[in-house]
Amino acid sequence: MHLLRVLDNQLIEAEIGSFQSSEFSDFRKSARFDFDWSVELNHQVYKLFVKESNLILGLISLIDVPEELRIHVNLIEASKENVGQKKEYHKIAGCLLAFSAQQAFLRGYGGFVSLRPKTLLIDHYCNTYGFQQYGRYLGIEGNSAHCLIQQYLDND
Repeated sequence: MHLLRVLDNQLIEAEIGSFQSSEFSDFRKSARFDFDWSVELNHQVYKLFVKESNLILGLISLIDVPEELRIHVNLIEASKENVGQKKEYHKIAGCLLAFSAQQAFLRGYGGFVSLRPKTLLIDHYCNTYGFQQYGRYLGIEGNSAHCLIQQYLDND
């Protein structure tokens, strides 16, 4: 997968991998991330990083809910320099959400991913990533999840 580096409009190769328990302590005191990621130790946490430098640009915490055939996004965060209009890289959140949909397909959940967003982000998740609102939660599945994967993981 590739991210778009805003400075020079270049595609930069990135990967998503497991966030190891040994890395959590560094992110408790990291100035680049707002959340204390050590509270996510009991969940499946993945990092999105620049392949060349291993610089972590985003994190996502997933909860497998097999009895409901879905994956729940418990927490997602891009590093501080990648939030807002002056971000250094585009596509971080999209790649992480597409990865969660991909995992939901691999587990036989039909791409079903849920999350509970901050109120201000509901329209953004719906308009940008194809999520639909279900009460206080948002969800994506099926064709919409396939489109998300194609847009962020397959097509560069």
